[in-house]
Amino acid sequence: MLLWMMCRAKFIPEIYLEETDMLPKNIQLEGTSILVTGAAGFIGSNLVKRLFKEMKSGCVVGLDNMNHYYDVSLKEYRIREIEGQERKEVDWHFVRGSIADRELVNQLFADYKFDIVVNLAAQAGVRYSIENPDAYIESNMIGFYNILEACRHHAVQHLVYASSSSVYGGNKKVPFSTDDRVDNPVSLYAATKKSNELFAHCYSKLYDIPSTGLRFFTVYGPAGRPDMAYFGFTNKLLKGETIQIFNFGNCRRDFTYVDDIVEGIVRVMQHAPEKKTGEDGLPVPPYAVYNIGGGQPENLLDFVNILQEELLRAGVLPTNYDFDAHKQLVPMQPGDVPTTFADATALERDFGFTPKITLREGLRAFAQWYKEYYCNN
Repeated sequence: MLLWMMCRAKFIPEIYLEETDMLPKNIQLEGTSILVTGAAGFIGSNLVKRLFKEMKSGCVVGLDNMNHYYDVSLKEYRIREIEGQERKEVDWHFVRGSIADRELVNQLFADYKFDIVVNLAAQAGVRYSIENPDAYIESNMIGFYNILEACRHHAVQHLVYASSSSVYGGNKKVPFSTDDRVDNPVSLYAATKKSNELFAHCYSKLYDIPSTGLRFFTVYGPAGRPDMAYFGFTNKLLKGETIQIFNFGNCRRDFTYVDDIVEGIVRVMQHAPEKKTGEDGLPVPPYAVYNIGGGQPENLLDFVNILQEELLRAGVLPTNYDFDAHKQLVPMQPGDVPTTFADATALERDFGFTPKITLREGLRAFAQWYKEYYCNN
């Protein structure tokens, strides 16, 4: 573990820190109180570490229920990484609890008087939503409602929340634009994410709460979610099991490296939608939605080939590994979509940012992390 922490900077691209100050800011991170829900999650933990680099003072509170959807030890590892980071004069508090616990959420808002809320807590996974829908209603619907209610009763400057590319459902037009209709979800997970956007719009209109939804496209990287394809494939290949490539390999995914996602979040956090009054004298909803995606969808077979090459390069698998004997092409699964493809021009226009890390760079970082975390311990 120590070796991983020492050598992390050698292979995780960190190319954005010098650019952030170039952006116009209407919310200063310095000295603010920030809530990050889902802080033990993949994106949340990386965001907290980035905030420690951005802020010299202030307070960051992380909330996570540490559920057993996947290996809790990986979540505990992420928290240890957070707590091992230098954070100058930034106070850090981690709270184990659920956003579905309304009393807890209200107490945190009362105690810390958050300026910015980043809601990344959610029950993830498309296929799991078919097996266990209750978890999605509790976290993604009731939990998000609790966050909105707390924002309503406290002077929050900006609510940023995770949506998903899954809201585009079976849309045939690509790339996916935030101007597209998203009325045909193909999974309960997607329906809950679309509902989040509707809830946020309603609360922005009724209570003048600045809110921004971010539609993430297939996030990947070191210490990611084990249920994601690149991670699950690696686990199975290492065990000598067969990996299944859906839609006979004809799916295309817009993979986005986690550092690109975090960069987008940090820029958006500092620029809340402007509060305005309409011709009717009522507030115009200070509400926005953006895609964060690489804008270069990859065929799944090409993705698997790159993953194989990087696993060999990192020494996760032996050089004579027979990949062809461990691959199976299978039909599309319920809830899946054939293509995800982000039109992220609005993000570039408003925040001067486009995801930059290539799939090979990202999978190389993942493979090296995997080697250190799983193979050297």
